Amino acid sequence: MEMNVETNSSPMAPKPSKQTGWRIWWSLLRPHTLTAAFVPVFIGTAYAMQVGGINQIHLPLFLIMLLACLLIQAATNMFNEYFDYKRGLDHEGSVGIGGAIVRDGIQPKTVLNLAFGFFGIAILLGVYICMNSSWWLAAIGLVCMAVAYLYTGGPLPIAYTPFGELTAGLFMGVIIIGISFFIQTATVTSEVILLSIPSSILIGAILLANNIRDLDGDKENGRKTLAILVGRERAVGVLASMFIVSYIWTIALIIVSIVSPWMLIVFLSAPKAFKATKGFIGKSIPVEMVPAMIATAKTNTIFGLLMGIGLLLGYFL
Repeated sequence: MEMNVETNSSPMAPKPSKQTGWRIWWSLLRPHTLTAAFVPVFIGTAYAMQVGGINQIHLPLFLIMLLACLLIQAATNMFNEYFDYKRGLDHEGSVGIGGAIVRDGIQPKTVLNLAFGFFGIAILLGVYICMNSSWWLAAIGLVCMAVAYLYTGGPLPIAYTPFGELTAGLFMGVIIIGISFFIQTATVTSEVILLSIPSSILIGAILLANNIRDLDGDKENGRKTLAILVGRERAVGVLASMFIVSYIWTIALIIVSIVSPWMLIVFLSAPKAFKATKGFIGKSIPVEMVPAMIATAKTNTIFGLLMGIGLLLGYFL
């Protein structure tokens, strides 16, 4: 559920871009965000292997869970594209959007219908998951999809409130990791919840970085994001704190023996976190902050992948 909120103040009619064919549709998916769906599924499954052994892992469930999450992630991006355009927030010069509507000429209704189509496929995949685990997951899955829609849809989008970071972190971190673990082990433990915290924090950091970049435009459009409430300078401080807590939390997981010392490999992602924080300092123009935002997203991706690899190394070695 990666949700980009853009700094845009005036609507513009869709205009064609140089992209053609499949590249337009690929761009609409915002492929750089899809790792946010892969990483938590990977972490939850890797921890299930550590707890129950490789023979307990049901590969089809892992793959179907992964595909369902990717579809929901892509649909969320499309809802974002559609509703921000409808509210006049996206225009041809917007930073960080897919641009299928305002730059590539795709009809808004087509984007909306495609998003609901992805939801429909995800529901069918969810039925298979429930048939092989628990039907309680159906309720959780529907709540996840409702939140994905309401993040930028509905009368009061979550993205316009101070709760965007918390919501994204909870659903894309704790809940997806927990579900991925549950469908393999038929249980949820306090350990897997604790394990999910660093990833959840870093997912929230992506949203905070986005809102730091878009602070001025969001303020003009009446939004009340966390970055607006605390101010740009303090928001950068909060972002740095989120990085620090994620790494300290990982050390704590090792100390209490939830994970092995192999988990220290997540510190290989620390340079990206440093680059992200430094890249926001003293900046106020959105395009100047794009590298810092990309570094934030890469921190989450690299950290999460290394966490999953650390779990696998702890199991096999």
